[in-house]
Amino acid sequence: MSDGYLPYAADAEQSLSADELLVLQRQYERELPQARIQTKFNYAWGLIKSPNKREQRLGVSLMHDIYNEKAERKRECLYYLAIGYYKMGEYSNARVHIEQLLALEPNNAQARSLRELIDEKVARDGMIGLAVSGGAVALLGIVAAAIFKKRSN
Repeated sequence: MSDGYLPYAADAEQSLSADELLVLQRQYERELPQARIQTKFNYAWGLIKSPNKREQRLGVSLMHDIYNEKAERKRECLYYLAIGYYKMGEYSNARVHIEQLLALEPNNAQARSLRELIDEKVARDGMIGLAVSGGAVALLGIVAAAIFKKRSN
């Protein structure tokens, strides 16, 4: 799999229209119980691109199915799984999948770019978490001081 076959992570932010997603869903459902892998893949990718978390989860689930069913699609699925988990805010899962891909393809530009996005998001969220917890500790200190002052009066 070369870099040219993978979209950059930013492409995942461009959702399909409801009508486009419905076309993919209907094609997938028409082919059940044995949907073709490409049909399943297209539907999974459309779901992952959705802004709806429930649809993203279904897309990730379908992508996992493909990953487990077709050895020749494993590396491709790792990338799309990483994007799906990234979009859902599950950065540790996203990181696991992108690292597995980079172990196979260390020079994959799209995978490296996605790893940077994941790392930036984790760092930014970590800083926000520290600020929030620091604020909570400060607030508790103020409340405790007020209670102590009130009791000592």
